[in-house]
Amino acid sequence: MNIEWNDNQPIYRQLRDRIVAMILDDVLKEGDPLPSARNVAIKYRINPLTVLKGYQELVDEKLVETRRGLGMFINAGARQMLLKGERKRFLAEEWPRIHATIQRLGLTPEELLDVSAKRRSSSNAAEKEQKR
Repeated sequence: MNIEWNDNQPIYRQLRDRIVAMILDDVLKEGDPLPSARNVAIKYRINPLTVLKGYQELVDEKLVETRRGLGMFINAGARQMLLKGERKRFLAEEWPRIHATIQRLGLTPEELLDVSAKRRSSSNAAEKEQKR
């Protein structure tokens, strides 16, 4: 977990958002343990209570469960639940702004697909280069 904190929102919320991103990106999978609050606090030089507050949000959202004496683990179905919620949020909050910008700039679907294909192609080439 590579973390640089910003002043836009509380650290516990940023921590929660980073873990959510890791679940969505399949870095953390169902059944995987979360790092201990103490280890995260030490590694990122933050208060352990801050870490616990971020973790508690994940518990409240039913993405993570606490197993007494063992720690916290990603719940089954957490990724699907997050995908559903994030897609809904994206379409309601972000897509209208993106769509308005596309319209304002007069971009065509073909231009957008071409840019997307070029990015995918360069990303695939970079991945192949890294594996060498």
